[in-house]
Amino acid sequence: MKKKKWIKFRHKFTRKVIYPLVWLYVKAKSGAKVKKFNRKGKGPYVILFNHQTGYDQFIIAMSFKFPIYLLASDDVLSNGFYSRVLEYFGSPIPIKKNVTDMNAVKTCIKAVKEGATIAISPEGNRTYSGETCYFNPSIVPLVKKLGVPLIMYRIEGGYGALPRWADKGRKGNLVGYVKRVVEPEEIEKLSKEELHELIKSELYLNEFDLVGKYTGKSKAEYLERVAYYCPKCELTEFASNGDVIKCKKCGLEVEYLDDKSLSSLDKEFPYKNYLEWYKAQCGFINKLDLVERKDELFYQDQAKLYKVIPRKRKHLLEKQTKVSLYGGKIVISKKDEQKEILFKDAQGISVLGRNKLNVYYQDEVYQLKGDKRFNAVKYLNFYHRYNNQLKGDNNEFLGL
Repeated sequence: MKKKKWIKFRHKFTRKVIYPLVWLYVKAKSGAKVKKFNRKGKGPYVILFNHQTGYDQFIIAMSFKFPIYLLASDDVLSNGFYSRVLEYFGSPIPIKKNVTDMNAVKTCIKAVKEGATIAISPEGNRTYSGETCYFNPSIVPLVKKLGVPLIMYRIEGGYGALPRWADKGRKGNLVGYVKRVVEPEEIEKLSKEELHELIKSELYLNEFDLVGKYTGKSKAEYLERVAYYCPKCELTEFASNGDVIKCKKCGLEVEYLDDKSLSSLDKEFPYKNYLEWYKAQCGFINKLDLVERKDELFYQDQAKLYKVIPRKRKHLLEKQTKVSLYGGKIVISKKDEQKEILFKDAQGISVLGRNKLNVYYQDEVYQLKGDKRFNAVKYLNFYHRYNNQLKGDNNEFLGL
C-alpha cells in the first residue's frame, strides 16, 4: 500500500493565499511585523521559537516563502469540523501536551524526510508571565536526529501586545525574526547539554527587558486567570475591571499600565510588573506542604465537563459541575456522582488556551472549561507541587 505523504500541493495555496489574508487581520489587531528569511533554498529546516501569542503560527509563516508545519496540541485538533479544515489546509503535526508523545516524534521525522520545514516551541506552553517558560530537554535528541539546519526564531513584544491571560489585544512593538541558523555540522559537534543550553540562550526572553508602550483598553481584564496569590492575604481570588485588578479578600487594588508595569497605592504590594508577582506566587506554592494538607479544600469552581476524543471531538458530559481543588486531588461533582482524581494517579494535567484545564486520568482525557474568569493555573501548580513533594525532590517546576 502506498504511504500517504504529509506534504500536499494545497499547502502552497495556504501559504500564498490564506495566510496573507489572515496576516492582514493580525497586523491590524496587534501591529505585528516580521523580518523575512532570505536564505536560498526551501529547506527542510527545523524551526524552534519562543511561544508568545495566539498568532505565532502566522508570524512565523510570514517570515518564510514556503509552507511551515507546526506542532499543534490535541486540543486544537479535537474540535470537529474546525479541526478537519485546519488539518486539510495546513496539516499541523499533532502532539499530546505535557506527556511524552512518540507518535509526534515519528511524524516529525517523516515530514522532514519528505522535505517539510517544521516549527516547534520547546516550551510547549505560551507564557503567562512575559518570561520564556521551561524548555523541555526532549527537543534536543529530536533536533540531532533530524540532521537539518536549525533555525532559532524569536518573537518579541508578544506578551505586551496580547498576554495569554487577556482577551483584548493592545498595540505596540511586536516583531518576529530569525535570530540564528545552526548548521547540521555544528549541531553534531555539540553535546546534548551544550545544544540545550544554546537553544535556551538564543530563545530566552524577559518581556520586561523590552522598553515600550502597549496601548489598549481594559489592560488588566482577566488577569485573575493566572493570579491567585496576594502579598497581603496569600491564597485568594481576584476580580478585574478595566485596567484594575482587585483582591476579593482584602481589597488590594493594582493597576496595569501602558508600559506593562504595575501600580498600587497599597505599600504592601511590592511588585513592579507581573513577572515579579508571578514568581512570588510560584515561590509561595513551592513552600506549601500539600502532602500534609492533601485532604484540605483550597478552592471551588463551576465548570463544564467534557470528555476529549483526541484528534476528533469533545463530548459534553455535564453543562455545570462543581470542581473542588484539594491539596492532593481534584473532585468533580456532577448530579449525584463524584469523581475523585488523585494527583498521584493522574498521568498529567495541562492548561490549554487561556484557561481550559485538561486532566489525563486512567487513559481518558477530561476537559474542564469554566467561565471567562476561571483560573486553571492553580490546578496545574498544585498538581506539580504535590507530586514534586511526594517524590521527595527539590524540583520547583510547577507546570509552566
